[in-house]
Amino acid sequence: MTGNMYKTLAVIGLLATSACSSDDPIYRNFNNEAGSTIDSGSFGNATMNNSMAMTDRQGFIIDMSRRFSQEVSPMVNFAFNSAELDAAARDTLREQANWIRQFPEVRFRVYGHTDLVGSDAYNKALGLRRAHAVVAYLTSQGISRARLEAVVSFGKTQPLIVTEGREVRNRRTVTEVSGVFEKRASELDGKYARVVYREYINSATPVSGLTGVSIRSDAQE
Repeated sequence: MTGNMYKTLAVIGLLATSACSSDDPIYRNFNNEAGSTIDSGSFGNATMNNSMAMTDRQGFIIDMSRRFSQEVSPMVNFAFNSAELDAAARDTLREQANWIRQFPEVRFRVYGHTDLVGSDAYNKALGLRRAHAVVAYLTSQGISRARLEAVVSFGKTQPLIVTEGREVRNRRTVTEVSGVFEKRASELDGKYARVVYREYINSATPVSGLTGVSIRSDAQE
């Protein structure tokens, strides 16, 4: 073998070594799974983001709490020294029940409050009776008792209006979103599909005040 041939082989070996450097993706992935060189790391990001969004329990609870307080009144009021629900309270609770039925994965808690008249112990008990009255009415509207977590009484410790006298705005219960059922946190069955469809239809209903404008949904065409 001549000297020139040795030189040629040396050059070829040098080129091959250069091609197989750690900077070469083919060399770097030689022992990895097939197709790994075309996965830049973004291939599964959409699925990952969807999964994270669906399992973001805290974010879901916050969003549901905001919607509930915006779309229905979370509070009902009571007469002095009473846990009886009047007609206005029952109307509000029926609206709450209609909203609650739409989201069977969500739990709720009812908090009872009183005004500042009377002792701490008496008002603690009175607030609890008011909370129980609300829970009983919601269950009479078809809401499962399992979805209404332990009621709480704050008595007279959290007045809306700071006054020693009688104040109807302090004599209240407040219904709030408290959590979700673990097994339902990310499922999307037929019930949820109906909710989504209903919201879609509602978003396409005619807007009052727009003369001569008619908005129709795709489902109506």
